[in-house]
Amino acid sequence: MNPIKFVLILLFISLTSKAYSQYTDVINSNRPGASRSAYSVGTNVLQFEAGPYFVQEKRTPATAYKISGFGVDFATRYGLIWEELELNFEGTYQNDTKTFTGVSGIEESRSNFKFLTIGAKYLVFDPCKNKEEDKPNLYSWKANNRFKWSSLIPAVSVYLGVNYDTKQNPYTAPLIEGFSPKLMIATQNNFAGGWVMVINLIKDRIGTDQSDFEYIFTLTHSISPKWVIFGEAQGIKSDFYADNLFRFGGAYLAGKNLQLDTAVTFNTKDTPSVLNLNLGVSYRLDFHKDKTDTNENSEQILSRKQSRKNKKNKEKEPLHIKQKRKDTDFNNFN
Repeated sequence: MNPIKFVLILLFISLTSKAYSQYTDVINSNRPGASRSAYSVGTNVLQFEAGPYFVQEKRTPATAYKISGFGVDFATRYGLIWEELELNFEGTYQNDTKTFTGVSGIEESRSNFKFLTIGAKYLVFDPCKNKEEDKPNLYSWKANNRFKWSSLIPAVSVYLGVNYDTKQNPYTAPLIEGFSPKLMIATQNNFAGGWVMVINLIKDRIGTDQSDFEYIFTLTHSISPKWVIFGEAQGIKSDFYADNLFRFGGAYLAGKNLQLDTAVTFNTKDTPSVLNLNLGVSYRLDFHKDKTDTNENSEQILSRKQSRKNKKNKEKEPLHIKQKRKDTDFNNFN
């Protein structure tokens, strides 16, 4: 089956299910790693994530060169219509100088988007849906942090996006140009003790000369309500480029809508060797309203309207009916 058709079928099936809130009281960012969470930001939440980085690459064989420069990662995320649905726009822009060390004096200045993608992510399965929330044990730290077998069942989301690559882009294969589809499956496990595991399986630039397959494995640990550390492994394989990247870093929750982060990225080969250092910030504009609260407010409004209507009807009643109502109420009281 065509992979795009497969994702569309999953989306169609999942749209028939009831919503389960993805919204959290504090910001939920994909940074500082490269993986994507299975959960959305929540309806009516607009979130911005960005971070500058410094890059150094060096290739040692006969066609030796080195690259030095900077860039910026950015993403805009918005929760729309359903709690499970998230629209996003993301990319990476880089500006660097490529120096060919084998030939003295030859330098190439480069700048362009390494990728530019717009897409939608939808949560098709959530193990926490319709599950009663576990109440914390106030007397036992061990009970609150013990391993639960149910946590091995991950949340699963699917992503469908479209890339745009400009002509003669120095960061892509020579004949890459225009639009190409991108597919992703993202899973997420939330373990006791503040551990979270995210896995992404990605097929990028489908149908082009640079049809990448990627996997990203991220393990995050919350060491306090404000601080988080993480480790990540990313594999990339295509006819144009192949690599295994490793990332380590942390994030600080500066406020319920603001997160700061930093990370270092490196690999273990020299064709080329890679070293990146990045800083980042995530900020959200929170206009979320819980559907349960909205329904309750609607019921309260209707109740007040009905009460006022009944009062007006009683005021319009003839005098003998009012007297009869009083007598009836008195008899019932006795």
